[in-house]
Amino acid sequence: MTVCSAKGCSQEAQHLVVWRNPKIHTADRRKTWTACDEHREHLSNFLDLRGFLLGVEPLTR
Repeated sequence: MTVCSAKGCSQEAQHLVVWRNPKIHTADRRKTWTACDEHREHLSNFLDLRGFLLGVEPLTR
């Protein structure tokens, strides 16, 4: 089981939140957080406000 990256959450992840910090990562770098349905919006909004969000994808197993 892949666990959600949100602090304190132990739910199974359903999404990949893909991001990069353009100040320190090259354009081809893709970092990911995993997210459950409950935390997908919170985690993606957190990254989007900072200009880091590249997208949200379904987590495939």
